[in-house]
Amino acid sequence: MIEEMATVLEPSPLPDFVETKYIKDITNRALSYIKAGFPIHFRGVSGTGKTTLAMHIANKIARPVVLIHGDEEFTTSDLVGGEYGYRFRKVVDRFVSRVLKLEEDMIKRWVDNRLTIACKYGFTLIYDEFTRSRPEANNILLSILQEKMMDLPVGRGEEPYLRVDPDFTAIFTSNPEEYAGVHRSQDALRDRMITMDLDHFDYETEVAITRAKSKLPKPQAEIIVNIVRGLRESGKCEFAPTVRGCIMIAKSLKVMKIPLVKSNSAFLKTCQDILASETSRVGSKTNQARVKEVVKGLVEKYA
Repeated sequence: MIEEMATVLEPSPLPDFVETKYIKDITNRALSYIKAGFPIHFRGVSGTGKTTLAMHIANKIARPVVLIHGDEEFTTSDLVGGEYGYRFRKVVDRFVSRVLKLEEDMIKRWVDNRLTIACKYGFTLIYDEFTRSRPEANNILLSILQEKMMDLPVGRGEEPYLRVDPDFTAIFTSNPEEYAGVHRSQDALRDRMITMDLDHFDYETEVAITRAKSKLPKPQAEIIVNIVRGLRESGKCEFAPTVRGCIMIAKSLKVMKIPLVKSNSAFLKTCQDILASETSRVGSKTNQARVKEVVKGLVEKYA
């Protein structure tokens, strides 16, 4: 039991979490779906707050949390459990003083992994980036989500089936299928969950997040958000910048104590460095030059 609880997180409020009208709406809808008995799935591009929202909702549910990160190398046993090591037992019998009787045996030791623990005790499961695991590894989830029954390997030594605790809740996150390292999930698995597609945050939320993470005054946070959103809406970069770009710029400027004025070259270069990096995955020189030119115009417009 102690080993099992070592894999569990206690839900707690997230530091600097921003709860705007946009966030509250998503949260309330997700909690309603969970209350109706359905697992939820946050799907969206990187930087749209999928994992943070999952942790926030888990905190609202107020049950212990089991966190799993999808992995290409996962097999079903990485989710369910397996035989790890051996348990050795030795019995010494001296009931008859002149006779020494020894009894020894060694059995394989079964250890439940995180999915089994969540199902067994009714914890909240957050399966982050679940489509980074191969589909066959996730097949065990089909019966868990539909029949509320978990088919266990014979080696576990207990009942061959585990009835899922009624308090068990599952929250999934994933990137779109065109992302590198992402597998296409089974149609049957997606059919068992309610998918909420997340887009970039609205203006109010991006400003609030930038302020909360950097502690910059609101007018300065607005300048940064306007620059990032302007680049996003320009359509002139390989990948649209996210609120992470806002946070990176804001924190960097605060540490370097750089004023947000268009005449300050350090301000412009910081924005160009961070946004050229965030919007290109392959380091295209053409993209970098194009992004830097767009950012230069945005800085002159908003700063």
